Amino acid sequence: MKPTTQKESSPARPTREYISPDVNIYETSEGYVLQAEMPGVNKQGLEITLENNEITLVGHRQAPAVAGEALFRESRAADYRRVFELDPAIDTEKVVARMDQGVLTLTLPKSERVKPRRIKVD
Repeated sequence: MKPTTQKESSPARPTREYISPDVNIYETSEGYVLQAEMPGVNKQGLEITLENNEITLVGHRQAPAVAGEALFRESRAADYRRVFELDPAIDTEKVVARMDQGVLTLTLPKSERVKPRRIKVD
């Protein structure tokens, strides 16, 4: 798996600014695990699309609501985006996503046809 470019624009709307989330990618005997850090994003603010062997992760973080007048504010709304080209050996029908405390975890299983197997001799 490898990252691709990070800009998104179209003639109808201007280029949108995205934060590239930090990721960790691990390979196991069963497939790959991708963890993307998107603090403040919950599963309602998350979009994951898979198209033409590319997976796109987009997370939207809303500015926290404040009760009272804000005197100083560093926390703000933000949009995260990252695109990865997938290994053709990944079984895209079995991809699983989980969001927990701002960390998105994708489980990307390898197709059965590429996993090592034992052949019984008769």
